[in-house]
Amino acid sequence: MGAVAPSLSRSLYYLPERCPVGWPVPTVVGVSPLLRELISYLADAGLDAAARARAEAVVLDQLRPVSVATVLAPMPRDPRARRVAAALRADPADGRTLAEWGARVGASGRTLARAFLADTGMPYGRWRTRLRLQAAMPLLAGGATVAAVAARVGYASPSAFVAAFRRAVGVPPGTYFAPLEKPQGKEWREVP
Repeated sequence: MGAVAPSLSRSLYYLPERCPVGWPVPTVVGVSPLLRELISYLADAGLDAAARARAEAVVLDQLRPVSVATVLAPMPRDPRARRVAAALRADPADGRTLAEWGARVGASGRTLARAFLADTGMPYGRWRTRLRLQAAMPLLAGGATVAAVAARVGYASPSAFVAAFRRAVGVPPGTYFAPLEKPQGKEWREVP
């Protein structure tokens, strides 16, 4: 499905009595440019206690939960359906029908359809759509264009991909992967 872009993870820990955030479960937050810089600033071990306390307070003010859409395509247990699934994970753009896959793995298309439904809880077509969207997520997050991603994961057109993405996630890919905040004005520019 392509290489995943490298990433850096940093964690901040607050004593419960110093943390006013009362989320009952782990929560995904959006990382604005300000929050990103504050987290980097707090990584400095030489920061004095007063400066650290001020920065930590601003971090807490900046925490904003974001909605998350999970796009899962579970692997089937049936060995023939599993071979099909593995091949499609390697190349989500492969457009073979279940009948064509069946001839390749020694099962009828109907047998494979039943296996996908029984093992994954969804019909093959929905499973394949989820797999394609799952493959698209890291490509989009890495900055690939919608048109390039649509072609890479097997959609006939960018508009078909956008429609499938919107149905599954609730928003189009451009909105889902948009920066949290962009300053307005002439001074803003994207830096590669």
